Amino acid sequence: MSEERAEQRSETVLDELAAVIADRQEELPEDSYTASLFTHEKGENAVLEKIGEESTEVVLAAKDDDDALVAESADLVYHLLVLLAMQDVSLDELRAELRERR
Repeated sequence: MSEERAEQRSETVLDELAAVIADRQEELPEDSYTASLFTHEKGENAVLEKIGEESTEVVLAAKDDDDALVAESADLVYHLLVLLAMQDVSLDELRAELRERR
């Protein structure tokens, strides 16, 4: 698979996840973990705590050469996308910043 095609597939997955997060933020379904993050009594701090927790788990998984590294990384990216949605930061803004750093 070409690097360009792999990047497109990655963007699609992130776009799809960001769209689900945005939908949960707008609709706030009662049975949704994502929606519960937007309505948590701690507010944004609940997500910030999760990012701290997941960051630590990523570091520990990487240090221990743990099979959980991919799963913990996915948890971290998910919670980061929730935080970006809370802050009204789009994936396009994140992509633009990352492209500037190449």
